[in-house]
Amino acid sequence: MVMDITGSAHLSGGEAAMLDDLRQRLRRSGLTVQVGLGDTRGAAWALARHGEGVASPGAALAALGPLPVAGLRLEAETVTALQRLGLRSIAQLADTPRAPLARRFGPGLMIRLDQALGVQPEQISPHAEPPHYGVRLSLPEPIGLEADVMAATGRLLDRLCDRMANHGTGARVLNLTLQRVDSQAQDVELRLARPMRDPARILPLFARGVGEVDAGFGIDRLRLEAVQVEPLEMLQIDHDKPPPSDRTDDLITRIGVRIGLENVQRFLPVDSNIPERSFVIVPAAWSRPEPFPSAPRPRPLILFPPEPIAAAGPHPPPQFRWRRMSMTTLNATGPERIAPEWWL
Repeated sequence: MVMDITGSAHLSGGEAAMLDDLRQRLRRSGLTVQVGLGDTRGAAWALARHGEGVASPGAALAALGPLPVAGLRLEAETVTALQRLGLRSIAQLADTPRAPLARRFGPGLMIRLDQALGVQPEQISPHAEPPHYGVRLSLPEPIGLEADVMAATGRLLDRLCDRMANHGTGARVLNLTLQRVDSQAQDVELRLARPMRDPARILPLFARGVGEVDAGFGIDRLRLEAVQVEPLEMLQIDHDKPPPSDRTDDLITRIGVRIGLENVQRFLPVDSNIPERSFVIVPAAWSRPEPFPSAPRPRPLILFPPEPIAAAGPHPPPQFRWRRMSMTTLNATGPERIAPEWWL
């Protein structure tokens, strides 16, 4: 873990006091840690991995000199080669002529040394906190009618969808929390078949859940949060073709609200010439429809259980008995020869 404490060490009584306080807090949490502090990320990393302490400003070489060359964040092969040459510490490496080392090990070795000593700057890219997609609304007077709750939810959706549009994302799971005046809260969860951020499409999908809410003596606070978001791809508009319809996705969502999205399923083709293996059933909310390849010849939609017949002669038999009735063959198709999957 890398922390930038520039301008904040005095709040803990100095750098040494800050390190002691950090060690004690982490050890009380059951964590065994090694902490290093320096002007550069490379110096702090070396001290934390190969010896604790503080590298004073402008004295990085004095603090890092006794440490092994592995403290420079080098590859294992480079560390082994340096040790074979007798260069085991950072001080020995710093006293060695740079040109021969650069020719043998490349510029990366000198770059790591200069970064640790502060000669060459090193960019630090901290992990930004992911955006939080949540909005709330406090009402001056409690509401209890379904139409009023839906109207307030629509106002929250407008704000939430604008925030998601700024980040290029769409909601996949939404959670609406309704706070009653008696401090009781009820949640309405909406799971969408596709990520979306269109308030006009999302709002009607809340109707069923909101209709089942017990408002009690009234609702005075609402909170809407996008619990799960996904990148929403941009749609290229074609002036020759109408935009694709979203009715199927909305239908899947409406049915999924009632029975669960995992129970709304579709058939997808599978590369197999055996009929019973030529398809797979998957949840429709996490898949896209794919066209089935055309069969080489017409095939029945339903295969009924085979029944015994009594016949003699070549295939197909000209006459046979079925269910104690004598039948005459006028026309016959098949049987189709299906080869096994040789690649299995």
